Amino acid sequence: MTHHIIVSIKSIVSGPPDGLVHHSQETGEMNIFDRPVLEAALRIREEIGGSITAITMGPEAGKYVLFEAMAMGVDRSVLISDPALAGSDTLATSTVLAAGVSKLPPADLILFGIRTSDSDTGHVGPQVSVLLGLPLITGVRTIGFMENGLKVVRIIDGFEESFEVFYPAVLTIHPKEFQPRDAGLAGIESAFVDDEIEIWDLSRLGLSPAKVGDPCEVLNGEMEEQADELVNRLVASGLIG
Repeated sequence: MTHHIIVSIKSIVSGPPDGLVHHSQETGEMNIFDRPVLEAALRIREEIGGSITAITMGPEAGKYVLFEAMAMGVDRSVLISDPALAGSDTLATSTVLAAGVSKLPPADLILFGIRTSDSDTGHVGPQVSVLLGLPLITGVRTIGFMENGLKVVRIIDGFEESFEVFYPAVLTIHPKEFQPRDAGLAGIESAFVDDEIEIWDLSRLGLSPAKVGDPCEVLNGEMEEQADELVNRLVASGLIG
């Protein structure tokens, strides 16, 4: 049996926002809660074999976190990028990622961080599990192995809980027990020289722009000017009198 592990990671904008934020190679970095997820995937592969695919959604600058993932040892990387995805909330993001997972070879495990350091909702992993109809264990701290699945442990509200979960399944990984390894120089060179990152748009996923994304507009000017403009628009729309 050839195992397949999919790891969802995210590129976030480093530093506090100051006006209009531009996501670029210089401002983007991997979500701090995702490196331990990559480490967990690598440890699982070392035990059961198989391959690891990293997937992320965002602007093209998001491919640089995939370079980092490939330098650590990921076998395949997919960036889902489309202008229609601007402003996506967690449900739209989950819908896109679930569609992306469905386009990849069947996975035994789909791994997520427990949350992101920018939005901090923790919604995406659980939402993807629901959309795919797969069992979910959150906050996994330790992983053991069975013939057709895993034995995992988590700690919730001070209580330790143990589960046996069979493939395929979705896990969110607690960062405490999975200190990420450093990427070796050979891995870094290979990731950037080969540049085998795949870029998919919504048409590749078979999704309509109307189903995902949320067109947004930034109001400029001083705070009072922004407030006046917002009130004027709400009055014009009939939402307030």
